Amino acid sequence: MEILIKFFEVNAFGSMTWGNLAMILTGSFFVYLAIKKDYEPLLLVPIGFGMIVGNIPFASGMNLGVYEEGSVLSILYQGVSQGWYPPLIFLGLGAMTDFSAMLSSPKLILLGAAAQVGIFITLMGSLLLGFDLPEAAAIGIIGGADGPTAIFLSSMMAPHLLGAIAVAAYSYMALVPVIQPPIIKLLTTHKERRIHMAPSKPVSKRARMLFPVIAFIVTAMIAPGSIPLLGMLFFGNLLKESGVTERLAKTARTAFIDIITILLGFSVGTSTYAARFLTLDSLKIFLMGAFSFAIATACGVFFAKFMNLVCKEKINPIIGAAGVSAVPDSARVCQMVGAQEDPQNYLIMHAMAPNVAGVIGSAVAAGVLLASLGHLI
Repeated sequence: MEILIKFFEVNAFGSMTWGNLAMILTGSFFVYLAIKKDYEPLLLVPIGFGMIVGNIPFASGMNLGVYEEGSVLSILYQGVSQGWYPPLIFLGLGAMTDFSAMLSSPKLILLGAAAQVGIFITLMGSLLLGFDLPEAAAIGIIGGADGPTAIFLSSMMAPHLLGAIAVAAYSYMALVPVIQPPIIKLLTTHKERRIHMAPSKPVSKRARMLFPVIAFIVTAMIAPGSIPLLGMLFFGNLLKESGVTERLAKTARTAFIDIITILLGFSVGTSTYAARFLTLDSLKIFLMGAFSFAIATACGVFFAKFMNLVCKEKINPIIGAAGVSAVPDSARVCQMVGAQEDPQNYLIMHAMAPNVAGVIGSAVAAGVLLASLGHLI
């Protein structure tokens, strides 16, 4: 009987809590959304299954958990906690990103910048909820709908909130098709949603090759804190556009980024152990994340409407929603909403301009916050 009692004490059944069960069900729900609803499966499947793995209880001292130094899960999680997964993700992202739409119509960059206003509004809201300035800055980045950037900044400014911020950021990225359409339709008229935009102008190969070099120098000078992210982003893009490193570019945008995505998503999921994750601060972060994402989307749409007051060539305000950096899901949502109003209206290439500008904008915003508030850490 003593052996049986000891076995019961060390296995999961003896130490399972309601919190663990709730997180396991949440992880299972994420996997369901990914498989059944096709909501960003490349993110939600690793994160969801990681939640299940991370919430199976075990006896202390077994050196298994993500928070036990030296364990396998702890070693994998170092890529999140020390912030080196995000730059590697940006390398692959750069190798698969085409900046031609943005270079063809530079004024659309402003939409990507406008959407970043949500970051700073959320920062102020987080301060009102009782978070200190570095914590509020890390939470605010969720509004950019950029998971890697949120992880990068929170690993430096609020590591104790990293799990909640990472899960919130990736959850809202996955729910872009659910969150953005109602906001777009609420803020635009039927006539505005039917605006047709002129086809994008072709961009020369020389311009595409020069852009990553020049853009990195300019953005790095403005926000040195963003150098790890933007350096890898533009390096990956140079691999793609140079024409002489296609083999490296192909590796970066396929196998390499897939491996890092698996490790990042699974590691983030395992960090959600109920005893550490289910707190009042986590609930506040999720609420502020939803608020920030909605504000960022609205700011992009409103700025597009403002531009129509001063620009001769009208902009379909739908594409303002793509100013958040959930690439390419936000651009796809813009195409979907536009096609519902007019099946002959093709907005996706126009939406990609603010979408990729949003990636740069959120990284620059993170760099500015890191440089401005780093002394408070």
